[in-house]
Amino acid sequence: MRTYFWLFLLLPLLSTAQEYGEFDLNRGNGILFNVSYAYHSPGGDLGKRFGDHFSVGSGLEFITDKGNWLFGLGMNYYFGNQVAENPILGLLNDQGGIIGNNRGYADIQLRMRGYYLGGHVGKLIPLGFSRNPRSGLRVTASAGLLQHKIRIQDDPLNFVPQLDDQYKKGYDRLSNGLAFTEFIGYQILSTNKLINFFAGVEFTQGFTMSRRAFDFASRQQDTTERVDLNVGFRVGWILPFYVGERASEEIYY
Repeated sequence: MRTYFWLFLLLPLLSTAQEYGEFDLNRGNGILFNVSYAYHSPGGDLGKRFGDHFSVGSGLEFITDKGNWLFGLGMNYYFGNQVAENPILGLLNDQGGIIGNNRGYADIQLRMRGYYLGGHVGKLIPLGFSRNPRSGLRVTASAGLLQHKIRIQDDPLNFVPQLDDQYKKGYDRLSNGLAFTEFIGYQILSTNKLINFFAGVEFTQGFTMSRRAFDFASRQQDTTERVDLNVGFRVGWILPFYVGERASEEIYY
């Protein structure tokens, strides 16, 4: 986290260093493709099921020439190895293990998997210390689908019949539902197109339910209405394509 802190402090300096480029290539309407990486800490019902985790994401958005308005679509894929709930406790023997086909203990691992898919609107707000109108405060709000489950990872050398692919659906606690995500951070679209990235904090609120007809662990259907919270720090790289009167007609290497 200390590295992220110093990076966040250096963002305005990087923006200022790029605003005096010889060629002015970041004007006009634009299409922005991005890839990103984030570290998350869950809360609410999500925090009762999973621990800290990571995500990789990608997105495509349109930025307007006037006002720097942002309209886009994006997806984040969540993954982690901290699982607080153990849905397969009923399969453990007195020694706390699971016997596989070779009559030995199987190494079964639990993982967190999920994704968020949504559309967003937002705005890039230039700050007073920078003369580059395409660098500043990035603020977006998104609505979409949040889904997560407990992945039951097999032992490749010792198969457990009770955890066949069809039976896993009774243990994985697949949940999804409507969710909202807000992002606030700093974004740089440099005037020479060489440095383009963003970094900031995002907040997600998901209103999910179990989508399995039956939960093997509780021996009943799970009808609980969940409130899943997630806070993350995300950094991303942007590949911009501009269309405007002030774009250069030459290609520079």
